[in-house]
Amino acid sequence: MENVSITFKLSLDSFFIPAGARYPIFFFGLVIYLFCISCNMTLLGLIFAKRSLHKPMYFILCSLPFNDLIGITAMLPKVLSDILTDTSQVYYPLCVLQGFLLHMYGGGVLFILAAMAFDRYLAICSPLRYSSVMTPKIVAAIIAIVWGLDFVFIMTIFALQARLPLCRSKLMNVFCDNPSLLKMTCGDTFINNIIGLLNTALMQIISISIQVFSYVKILIACLVSRQNEARSKAINTCVAQLVIFFIFEITSTFTILSHRFQNVSSDLQKIMGMLIFLVPPILNPIVYGLNTHEIRSNLFGRHTKVYA
Repeated sequence: MENVSITFKLSLDSFFIPAGARYPIFFFGLVIYLFCISCNMTLLGLIFAKRSLHKPMYFILCSLPFNDLIGITAMLPKVLSDILTDTSQVYYPLCVLQGFLLHMYGGGVLFILAAMAFDRYLAICSPLRYSSVMTPKIVAAIIAIVWGLDFVFIMTIFALQARLPLCRSKLMNVFCDNPSLLKMTCGDTFINNIIGLLNTALMQIISISIQVFSYVKILIACLVSRQNEARSKAINTCVAQLVIFFIFEITSTFTILSHRFQNVSSDLQKIMGMLIFLVPPILNPIVYGLNTHEIRSNLFGRHTKVYA
């Protein structure tokens, strides 16, 4: 199977779903998908439409709902289609594309949260220099670095995977990802595993280092500050972002490690893997949208009373 044509199909390992539960699960998943799409699209549209939100913080924030749309759209429609039609097959090139987009989403979360943390560090710890530092060119450069680093790391992983010949057609997952695709090859995957783990470690180190530095500085500034309102607002912003980060870290770390241990239930692997692409897209619009004073006031009207 070294030369894989565009007509070559892979079989996906689906959940066992009783016939009576098929339609309820499908409609429940469809509601979740439409909710995520509408919330994230609303957040994006609001930031671009309202001039009062044309600030560095919100331009960087735009990457988050856009990334969430990539993640949930790459995963959930295919899973729902398989549930409804009771078929679990996918063309190999589309499988690789799905895996690439899902990994781009995962790396994007890490780098975007790091960029947002750095932005809040400058805004809270150096408010007088913030406008002069976060110029439109700098903001554009930060966004380009976020997506550029993400693309380079993920492309490296999939380029290494593409060199290996396929010798199986059964994918042991409900969606396509790099670890599942690697298990279908019959070549030596030692380099792939090493580079994959190294890339994952580097992405985590870059993201966590920036966030730890930023939040430690913010915490020190909040402890020193005598302005209770500003301190409360800063802590509220940081706690919300950290909650999202820890949820993503717990689910993604378990999923990555579970592929390297044989005694982990395959159904548990699938569920935890899906949560990575479901939970953040649901929570992010709420945490960064409704929990942000300026976005709430623009969404519900300037005269709406809002509470911090």
